[in-house]
Amino acid sequence: MKTLSPRKTLMTASGVCALIILDTNIVAVTLPSIARDLGAGFADIEWVVSAYMLAFAALLLPAGSIADRFGRKKTLLSGLLLFIVASVGCGIAPNIVFLDIARAIKGVGAALLLTSALATIGHVFHDEVERAKAWAFWGGCMGIAMTAAPTLGGLIASYVGWRWIFFINVPIGLLLVIVVLRNIPESRNEQSARLDPWGSLMFSGSLVCLIWGLIEANRIGWDDSLTTLRLLGGGVLLGLFVVVERLQRRPMVDLQLFKHARFIGALLGMFAYAGCAQVMMTLLPFYLQNGLGFSAIASGLGMLPFAITMLIFPKIGARLSTRVSPAGMMALGLTLVGAGNLLSAWAVSVGGYLAFAAAIAVIGAGAGLLNGDTQKNIMACVPRERTGMASGMSTTMRFSAVMLAIGVYGAVLSNHTKMVLSNSLQLSAPEWLAQAGNIASRVVAGDMSTAMQPLTETARAIIQPLAQQAFVAGFSTILWVAGLVSLFFALLVGTLMRNPIPQVQMTPAQA
Repeated sequence: MKTLSPRKTLMTASGVCALIILDTNIVAVTLPSIARDLGAGFADIEWVVSAYMLAFAALLLPAGSIADRFGRKKTLLSGLLLFIVASVGCGIAPNIVFLDIARAIKGVGAALLLTSALATIGHVFHDEVERAKAWAFWGGCMGIAMTAAPTLGGLIASYVGWRWIFFINVPIGLLLVIVVLRNIPESRNEQSARLDPWGSLMFSGSLVCLIWGLIEANRIGWDDSLTTLRLLGGGVLLGLFVVVERLQRRPMVDLQLFKHARFIGALLGMFAYAGCAQVMMTLLPFYLQNGLGFSAIASGLGMLPFAITMLIFPKIGARLSTRVSPAGMMALGLTLVGAGNLLSAWAVSVGGYLAFAAAIAVIGAGAGLLNGDTQKNIMACVPRERTGMASGMSTTMRFSAVMLAIGVYGAVLSNHTKMVLSNSLQLSAPEWLAQAGNIASRVVAGDMSTAMQPLTETARAIIQPLAQQAFVAGFSTILWVAGLVSLFFALLVGTLMRNPIPQVQMTPAQA
């Protein structure tokens, strides 16, 4: 049998992961274009991101078990084919509902792809030094994909249209199929237990209820009974998920790990990184287009300060890691992210691009320190034979955080923009006060022209600057929230991760 090169395996698996990260982040700068083309409001646009994230995050845990049980290479190829087909569906979408459904199907493929690729890396590289190098390379690939996405998305949207951000996945995906067949070895956990359908159902249902409640609250109101029921349902289902997992002989999530402070700290570090830094790749282009009036391509280029520091700082982090503990590195990265978000909030309130560019460069620096370290610290807490489970948990935490952050920040942005605009209209144009909600929804989505369409010429001259000011005020608020949350987690994660790496004892059912 031909011996496969670990280096080629690493490059292939990292390429697959990079495709997922590229697709996740390339959409951001095109969302205003999609809103204008398909006549969508802000809640509709949130679903373009969240339908993908929801399917992705909800299926990451069972996808990890599937990869362990049925083979990581088979799972990888299945995910690639599903991802390619769904990308075609996104590209031909005639309306926002069709696009959301295709995005959800793509999320299923992405879950199968990412967990099997990460598990493959964890399985092939088990020497501590080699594994650290492998995760550093993987982190660099993720950083390149993440930072190239806005510029690439802007170029595609400006010159050939937003639909091609999905069509581009087809040739890339087919090339990866060929490379995977040549370079990825088949591996599985031979003792992997049966799948956990009840646990998967409870976890998926919890995420669906939570994100449904958060996004739809912007349409029906936070005081509506349906909003309360959805959010409560999410909490109840999450509790039932824990109960179901405790009753399993070999659970999808090994709850014993949660007895160890180091593991909890590593997971919370991933959550904070994704919810305060990675999510900004989706949100910051909204400000560049809606707040500063940038085009899609200018918006993509405007994200370069974030991108450049995110590419540079993993190398700086690798040098620092010889003198700074993992706990210190995580705390430092989250502190930089928090400081960058607070500086960005100040820059947004001041106006102009230069101050904003300097501030998002600080966020990118923190993200660069965290991107590879978060994954590495989680995987270090589990035995080699459960790398599928660990990759599922880590990526679930990452994308659940992004999805929930979009829901929370979106709610804050939408409500604050509406509130500020309503206050302004009450003073300057009270006859248009009833239109505040619709105007705010369209403006936040990036469709100012549709927002102004029902207005008279005189009203438009008054209301358009007020709407833009309201959006800027709302955006500043979400940056303040993200900054303070990140600083809180810097303290918490830095404290928890000072504990030693857990030595997990496998039970007979798990061994």
